[in-house]
Amino acid sequence: QVQLVESGGGLVQAGGSLRLSCAASGIFFSLHTTGWYRQAPGKQRELVASITGDGGTNYADSVKGRFTISRDNAKKMVFLQMNSLKPEDAAVYYCNSQFANRAYWGQGTQVTVSS
Repeated sequence: QVQLVESGGGLVQAGGSLRLSCAASGIFFSLHTTGWYRQAPGKQRELVASITGDGGTNYADSVKGRFTISRDNAKKMVFLQMNSLKPEDAAVYYCNSQFANRAYWGQGTQVTVSS
């Protein structure tokens, strides 16, 4: 079965860094566009960053210059390096993978940023 499993979330002080990881199974990962979304309480889920199979990236304006998305197709993993974290970055972060007309989601990992 298809699974996406996130890890790396936690509590960090403002200005600190975290690296999120997403491990995929059951899909032809190299063909998928993958990304990270986040959702804070009372807010809609939003795209944080995405990366195509050949390495093209897209970032939300709010994280550009602070976050970096990358992937390792051989290991079927996607990463999100988060630097200079702000309290407004606090949310549940979800891994997403999509190909053709299908999309897959992980269970989410909590990121908390203290001021």
